Amino acid sequence: MTMTARQDPAAAIDPGRVTLEPYGVVVGPAIHLAEERRRLAACTYEGFAIRQLGATIGAEVHGLDLTAPLSDAVVAELRRCLLDFKVIFFRDQPLTPEQHVAFARQFGDLEIHPFIPSNTGQPELVRFEKEAQVGGFENGWHSDVSWREAPSAAAVLHAIEIPLVGGDTAFSDMHAAYDGLSDEMKERIDGLVAVHDYTKAFGHAVPEAMKAQMREQFPPALHPVVRTHGETGRKLIYVNRYFTDTIVGMERAEAEALIGELAAHAECMEYQVRFTWTKDAVAFWDNRATQHLAVSDYWPERRIMERASIIGERPI
Repeated sequence: MTMTARQDPAAAIDPGRVTLEPYGVVVGPAIHLAEERRRLAACTYEGFAIRQLGATIGAEVHGLDLTAPLSDAVVAELRRCLLDFKVIFFRDQPLTPEQHVAFARQFGDLEIHPFIPSNTGQPELVRFEKEAQVGGFENGWHSDVSWREAPSAAAVLHAIEIPLVGGDTAFSDMHAAYDGLSDEMKERIDGLVAVHDYTKAFGHAVPEAMKAQMREQFPPALHPVVRTHGETGRKLIYVNRYFTDTIVGMERAEAEALIGELAAHAECMEYQVRFTWTKDAVAFWDNRATQHLAVSDYWPERRIMERASIIGERPI
């Protein structure tokens, strides 16, 4: 006898996440996203239009020219939009380096990165120039400069030259990732403090003669595993595999396992938005609320980007 299915097999399962054993694969609808998705769908702003891209993260902004100064009112609305959507995108913005810096500076003071070369005329711009001899190694989930005592609050990335195909950037919502944790995991990580260290990613680039000086200037930074956003008050996961070294008071093996588990959970595709670049597109992201990954699938083609980062606050 052959069975004839009369309903979708999912109809017999309560909505929600299910773990497929023995491999630990988590599937099913991320139902905790529904309220935030509906809230964002109703958001409107004065001075520009938006198109929502992801469930809880990402919007494309239309109707603004970033090459010209913006009014205080529009800057305030863009800040509100950024806090809502965590990352916002703009198309066809042929920014000069000076205009790029001027736009970013409307949202705060800018940092200078000690390990990545800048645009020669604007030290506040770090330049990512990738081609056959310089590979893209940013294809892992991370939050920028979490090894600083006061990591970046936000960043503005401008596409100067892009490959014909590939080179997308993905962003993941760390609020959604935290909200999706089990109550048991939330209780386990509450109050834990992680150690973030620049040497995990940039140590190889520091000459031996300068290591002591750089270590004095940038000692390991201690940040909460669960960070509270300084403007929205929402909780989020604040560890990543690039810069988080260990967890205070924990054996290294246990700490690495926990960091890995939290990082893997935050990679859930339902928490993400993926942006396909076009020339002169701009991404403006909240570096506190998100992690990002630059897809490295375009070698040996060229991909040139420049980034300005806005100084943030010490995580709490």
